[in-house]
Formats: sequence, C-alpha cells, structure tokens
Amino acid sequence: MAVSVLTNCTAACLTTGETPYDLIDDAAIVLDGKLIAWVGPAASLPAEYASAQKHDQNGALVSPALIDCHTHIVWGGNRAREFEMRLNGAGYEEIARAGGGILSTVTATRDASLKSLIDNALPRVDTLIAEGMTTIEIKSGYGLDTETELKMLRAARTIERLRPIRVKTSFLGAHAVPPNIDADAYIDNICILALHAAHAENLVDCVDGFCEGIAFTPAQIARVFDVAKSLDLPVKLHAEQLSNLGGTALAASYGALSADHIEYLDQAGVDAMAASGTIAVVLPGAFYTLRETQLPPFAALRAANIPIALATDANPGSSPLTSLLLTLNMACTLFRLTPEEALRGITQNAARALGLSDCGEIAAGKRADLAVWNVEHPAELAYRIGFNPLKQRIFAGQL
Repeated sequence: MAVSVLTNCTAACLTTGETPYDLIDDAAIVLDGKLIAWVGPAASLPAEYASAQKHDQNGALVSPALIDCHTHIVWGGNRAREFEMRLNGAGYEEIARAGGGILSTVTATRDASLKSLIDNALPRVDTLIAEGMTTIEIKSGYGLDTETELKMLRAARTIERLRPIRVKTSFLGAHAVPPNIDADAYIDNICILALHAAHAENLVDCVDGFCEGIAFTPAQIARVFDVAKSLDLPVKLHAEQLSNLGGTALAASYGALSADHIEYLDQAGVDAMAASGTIAVVLPGAFYTLRETQLPPFAALRAANIPIALATDANPGSSPLTSLLLTLNMACTLFRLTPEEALRGITQNAARALGLSDCGEIAAGKRADLAVWNVEHPAELAYRIGFNPLKQRIFAGQL
C-alpha cells in the first residue's frame, strides 16, 4: 500500500492531554499501510514524504475512529412491546408474567438461527459504522446455555469477517440466572462449562459478568473469574449498577480491564480501580432508558485519575441505543462530562477498556483508524443531537 498524506485538516490527536484534545491546526497525517507513520504541523512534514500522494481534507477535523467498548448487539427478538407496557404503567412482575424481561430475549435468542442473529445485528452495526466506528466489543449472555452462548460468539466473529471492523468478544455467561435452576448450580454446571467450550473454539477475548442482587454474587463471579484466569483471559464486570455489592473491588483484584455502569461505586471501589489500572466505563444509554438518578462518582474518579470510557451498551432492554454520537451528547448532558472527556471516552479510553494499545489515538505507530468530520471544532461532535457530520471513515489505512 502506497504512503499517503492527509493534508489541510485539524487533527484531534487525543494523546497526552497536555493541550485540549491535543489539537494540531493545519495538520498533516502520514499513512503508511495500516499504520500512521507521522503526524504534525503540515509545515514540518518530513522531506521523505514530500512526494507522497496528498489527500486534501478541505479543513475537516480528523479524530481517531470511534470505539464502542460495551455492547450486547447480537440478540434475538424485540422488546418494544415491553417498553410500551412500562410507559402504560406495568410493573416488573407484570411484564415478566407477560413474557417480558431478559428471559424473553433469552428465549428469542435460543430460538434464532445463527444466520438470523447475524442478519439482525448487521443493521445495528452498520449504523455505528456510519458514525465512524471501527472497533466494537460484542458480548454473549442471552443464551444461558452452552449452545446459544457459542452461537452468539460465532455470530460476533462472523460480523468481523463481513464488515471492515475489529470485533472483541466477551463471554457473558454469568449474565442472569435461568429459570428452574439454582444460581450456584448454573455457574458450576453450565456457565463454566460453556466458557471452556467457547475458549476451545477461540471465540473468547475477555470474560464478563453481572454482579448484582438480581444476578450473581461476588463469590459466584469469582468462580468464573478463576476459570478465566486459568485460561489466561482478561476480565471485566458489570458492577454497582443498581446497588453496591463490592463487585468493582472484586474485579480490580483480578486486574480487570474495566468496571462498567458503576453508578453505586463507593470510595473503596474507586481506590481498588486506581490501584489495578481498571478503566471506568459509564453507560448513559442505560441511565437514560431506566430513568436512573444515581450518578457515577465522577469527582472521585477524576481525583483518582481513573480514565473514563463511554459506550452505547446496545441491548434490547435497558439501552436500545446504536449511536456513539448520541452517547457523546448524553454523557455531557446527563453525566456532565466535558466534550473532551466524552470524546476521549469513545476513543483513547475505550481502547484501554478493551486492552488495546494500538488505536484510539492519532500518533506514529498507531493503527490508521480515523474519522474525518465536517466540523470546525471537536466539541461539535457532542453538541449536536441527531446529526451525523462524518465525512469519511478510514479503517486500517483504507481511504
């Protein structure tokens, strides 16, 4: 692949944080194959690139491509009727009796073929791609049996082959307790066996769980994480979303990549994350959909210098959201993040939450995964609602 240069652009490099957005005005970005070879002021372009093909960006903003680091984007069925029932006053028990809730998604996902799971997920993925996404995390967790957990992970791997994106998979067998089985028995006799089977097929990049009163205890999650550790798989955790069970501290003790949701995170959990280098992933789509009022402890996270990542949490129940641009706006409006914090949250820090060090920034040696925007300043990406200013998405240097 020939060396090429993006010129006449502003680069939001999102690297050191020494200046806002690490902006470079009148920048040049040199692409050499799949990697960025050089970035800096156009006036300082090294002589060796003087004859390289130039691509005039007409003053556009170039940022790292977007990363969605927490999704459940593969699922069967639809829960729009459940959404309508809630708005008409139905409670959780009434919805459950009518066949709603996570178990309705489990039933639909079990019934769905691999092809239908892929076909239904692709439009959701394509919506994210159209907003500049190049890397996505996809979880299992709507199977709660070995066959369906593997089917979901196979769908995720297939999506990576069908679209120009990177997919990182997370095994989320410890998502909910299926009916007619004890939680401990489920963990030991189904979840852990499914994890071994998925790992044997090379379907797992990370292991996740849901540590909550309506799901699993820290002790139960620990048994899953012990297996992950034995398989040399990193972990992450849905923690402190509805209450504080100490899940974040547990995850940090395993060196977790991230703790996600964390609305009820306490100082002990913050300290544990800071010590382990665990990233905070906050999910404004679920906060919005569930009409939550308990904010994650942003002041404590900032004071502890814990990087904050954002994601859509795309799922059929609590966050039917497939827009990272709307996620930016929600993070600023609901969580009071700054536009720069939010943009770093879906680039630099989202990469960290997936254990990736080769993307999420514009710097020499990083992947040439870039988004070109028809905006004058990066704050516009979080400011607008329902507007997509993407001019071009560059994946692995492909212009």
